[in-house]
Amino acid sequence: MAIVGYNAPMERFFRSYKTEWMPKEFYSTYDEAETDIDEYIIRHYNVARGHSYNNYLTPDAAEKLISSH
Repeated sequence: MAIVGYNAPMERFFRSYKTEWMPKEFYSTYDEAETDIDEYIIRHYNVARGHSYNNYLTPDAAEKLISSH
């Protein structure tokens, strides 16, 4: 049984990745892809990119706000 909308966060993540970060010509090697995807997640998606779900805070900022209460 499928839960409607259950996969929505992952679909949104990959849409953002493909439109904001992934090169148009793709990657030359697996290692190049892995390094670049790590860079996107660790240094951009979690640290620099605000999310509407978090009232436009980055995931890192939202987590720090929650843990400070």
